[in-house]
Amino acid sequence: MKSPVFAVALVALTAAGTAAVVFPAATAQSPQAQAASAPPAVPLVTGLPDFTRLVDRVAPAVVNIEVIIGPRDTRQAQQQLPDDMPEFFRRFFGPGSPFPGMPQDPGGRGGLSMGSGFLISADGYVITNHHVVDGATTVRVTLPDRRGFDAEVVGSDEQSDVALLKVDASGLPFLRAGKAADVKPGQWAVAIGSPFGFDQSVTAGIVSAVGRANHYANQRYVPFIQTDVAINRGNSGGPLLNTSGEVIGINSQIFSNSGGYMGVSFAIPIDVVMNVADQLKATGQVRRGQMGVQVQEIRADAAQGLGLPDTRGALVADVIAGGAAAKAGIQRGDVIREVDGMRINQSSDLPPMIGAKAPGSRVSVKVWREGRTRDLTVTLTELDEGVAAGPQRPGAGAPAAKPSNPLGIVGSELGAEQRRRLDLGPDEGVAVARVEGLAARSAGIQPGDVILQVGRVNVATPAELDRELAKARVGETVMLLVRNRSGGTQFIAVTPRNESK
Repeated sequence: MKSPVFAVALVALTAAGTAAVVFPAATAQSPQAQAASAPPAVPLVTGLPDFTRLVDRVAPAVVNIEVIIGPRDTRQAQQQLPDDMPEFFRRFFGPGSPFPGMPQDPGGRGGLSMGSGFLISADGYVITNHHVVDGATTVRVTLPDRRGFDAEVVGSDEQSDVALLKVDASGLPFLRAGKAADVKPGQWAVAIGSPFGFDQSVTAGIVSAVGRANHYANQRYVPFIQTDVAINRGNSGGPLLNTSGEVIGINSQIFSNSGGYMGVSFAIPIDVVMNVADQLKATGQVRRGQMGVQVQEIRADAAQGLGLPDTRGALVADVIAGGAAAKAGIQRGDVIREVDGMRINQSSDLPPMIGAKAPGSRVSVKVWREGRTRDLTVTLTELDEGVAAGPQRPGAGAPAAKPSNPLGIVGSELGAEQRRRLDLGPDEGVAVARVEGLAARSAGIQPGDVILQVGRVNVATPAELDRELAKARVGETVMLLVRNRSGGTQFIAVTPRNESK
């Protein structure tokens, strides 16, 4: 078999930055005089860091992981992500992978794959990614001093993409965990790992953003750290470090068109990692708290319709019957603004915040409802991913003859069987038969949707829908709670306007 050939480009980079604030003098001066009298600019960034001492100290605790994968169903692997998705989060290792440029295993016989990891204790506990060891029959950990150990998979959690391994050794070097809350955009970050099998490779860059949500994989409980640190296949599971040599995350994913590094890399924050590792070590599994709500982002038009002063928070589109939120009094249309004193800036902030708490925990929640803030206490239940599964698309009964509301929405009755399939009571839900109003069409209302509420008022018949929509005024935003055709529930803001006939 021929060895792969990689093209390597070396680029020298320099950087400098200055900034100054100059206040006008009391008397007029010529530009030359102003330049001569202005104080010298104070550099905000000076020089570039030297990472050699950091690498010398931490590299001995960064390990290479070889995994033997048993027989697998490659058809399942090929279906992990849609074929038509032009850009997506890619995992970087493994035979049978559906990603371009990676070795294939068409016979489903398994094979050898590689990743990275790091020691977190002197007695041999190792952290890596779940996807590095998923399906493994044998895991081999090799230290930088070339000692190798067969590793036991203590536990692995797919939702966080964290795995905990154990090797039978003592007196090993290990890394210290930093604080994810202290990670800020713009700070330096260093990665060490085994890209393409080149172990102990060091790359550096800056933190680009924190709290990033992953919309393409089942990792709603991870607020990713985004960096521009060069990460490639084989870096999975390796540490992301701050300039003190503390681990601030696990390198996990990249966002790419080609399958290779493009300047957008993602790491799992170390607080999430250690929470999962502690649970795996104690019980072999991970338990997460659940509030029992379906939430959505708040756009400017929705904020106007809800009477919010800004777009901050998570808008509650649905509440699971009998769940923790329902028992605490949280309702559809509420906006969750804080949890235990921590601000919710966007809806994706809520799942990792709640998921990090143990089932049975009591959390203080601030919600916005009808123009004011209310304080509620929620006792979390244990996460059940299947509870919030959306219903199937409904059918529609006989539609009304014509719309009699300013939004031009024609409703139709839901039959008993349709309500049963949608898990709707007799006092909620009107099927959308036609949409004749331009504003409603532009907002995304389509036939087949089911309108559950207008504002905070439940509607169950076309007459009730017309009556509530008739209250709408041109230029005033109306919030409609809609069960869409794919089964999701969300609020949609519609602003009526004058339309030519």
